[in-house]
Amino acid sequence: MQHHDVIIIGAGVSGLTCAKYLNDYGIKNILIEAADEVGGRVRTDEVAGFKLDRGFQILLTAYPEAERLLNYNLLHLQAFRSGALIRLNGAFSVMSNPFKEPTQVFKTLFSPVGSLSDKIKVLQLSNQIAAEPTQAFFDDHATDTLSYLRAYGWSETMIANFFKPFFGGVFLENELATSSNFFRFVFKQFYSGDAVLPAEGIGAIPRQIAAKLPANSLKLNSKVRKIEGNSVQLMSGEILTAKHIVIATDAQNADALLGRQLERAFNTTTCTYFAASRSPLTEKMLALNANRLSVVHNMCVPSDIAPSYAPEGQSLISVSTQGLDLFDEQKLTHKIIAELTDWFGEEVKTWQHLRTYHLPQALNQYRADAPPENLQISKNLYECGDHVSYPSLNAAMATGRAVADMIAGI
Repeated sequence: MQHHDVIIIGAGVSGLTCAKYLNDYGIKNILIEAADEVGGRVRTDEVAGFKLDRGFQILLTAYPEAERLLNYNLLHLQAFRSGALIRLNGAFSVMSNPFKEPTQVFKTLFSPVGSLSDKIKVLQLSNQIAAEPTQAFFDDHATDTLSYLRAYGWSETMIANFFKPFFGGVFLENELATSSNFFRFVFKQFYSGDAVLPAEGIGAIPRQIAAKLPANSLKLNSKVRKIEGNSVQLMSGEILTAKHIVIATDAQNADALLGRQLERAFNTTTCTYFAASRSPLTEKMLALNANRLSVVHNMCVPSDIAPSYAPEGQSLISVSTQGLDLFDEQKLTHKIIAELTDWFGEEVKTWQHLRTYHLPQALNQYRADAPPENLQISKNLYECGDHVSYPSLNAAMATGRAVADMIAGI
């Protein structure tokens, strides 16, 4: 029987973050991970020379926890052009960030995506929240995002043509039912920082955190059977004990380990990847579809942003579809090809389907009535992860650090 100061179950971003900060405090810990690699939902697969993130994911460089934890230079971050391409009435309109691209102000202000008043309100909100600290967003009174946007005064056209495709893609739900305080937090991150991809894929983020941990502090391919008091029993039969135990798994596995019967709701996304001989886009931006009834909700070309995502002379196409309860990969692929052929022409029919990731539990739904964080379950048992906070990499890191602080008595 092995004894440790701290056992952390789950080597996703929150568990890795917790381990890293505990190590900084001189508190020895061991990470137990059921999978064959660290990262949890934040992983990248290599397929035929392409780097496929498990679902379309980006890092927002303004995330305060990421700035504190990660070495951006070593990740070789590659940035999207700020803003988005909006597919509307058979053509693309550019919505750029005027703080990042002042020369594009007039082009953006007079695009057909919304009225001049709508665009001015975007600038007003960005100025209002520029100095607001992270916790202040979540201490504010909240409503759903759609109600907030209407109360702020944006037109239904602007909501339908910009906010639903852009933030619906962030929230993975098209009705903007997500809490307005999370909307305000994310809005600030997009306007004050960059949306980026690590050159080696999103999985480089957890790998970088793991590299900061001591040797032999990580057990992969080790699924936990149960927790009893201060002991953790693995499926192999091995038993480990510790002064403190941290559950850093996803929501479902945490509920199973804790014997909880909670009704949880998740937002669903499906990411379909294609190989192409060249990029169909002329801008290094996300392309968003204002028609949310289609199967192409947003698309991008990751290899336009980070060329290492594809072999030389090829392009990687990423297409996201939200809310598919009934999933048929072949039918979805055919529908995507048909829709994008209307966008870009017959060349789309030559694209090669690489892989589809269907993620029915991609994000925990985060509503205005979300309960407050509860990171300490009992005297020696803790829980971290974005499911106990708000759905983002920032929250995964923040809760991991907070639990480490609690154990260290800080």
